[in-house]
Amino acid sequence: MSGSVFRVVLRMEIEPGMERDFERVWLEIGDSVTTHPASLGQWLARDADDPGVYYITSDWVDEPRFREFETSRRHIEHRRKLHPYRTGGSMSTMHVVAHVPGAATAPTHRDWEAAR
Repeated sequence: MSGSVFRVVLRMEIEPGMERDFERVWLEIGDSVTTHPASLGQWLARDADDPGVYYITSDWVDEPRFREFETSRRHIEHRRKLHPYRTGGSMSTMHVVAHVPGAATAPTHRDWEAAR
């Protein structure tokens, strides 16, 4: 589907006892992903029931640009820095087909301008 947001969700299993170090390193090197011109941002979440499992969600302007990033030196270096913490995981990819903002969603700049 052309023109839709492309979402990548990584499930990462982290070596027991290394969770805090993993979080620290993930934050330190995150800009290697988010500064890519096709990146719309990324999120790190820890599983509520299993503190050794994390989910990394990243949104991209489209799939071809993500695939370009996925094979780049920048991404290979990023993966290399996180690899010592990982014991397993998986990747899911998807096209976002709809978004319905919740009541608690912060207004955007455009919303503020329209209200003036």
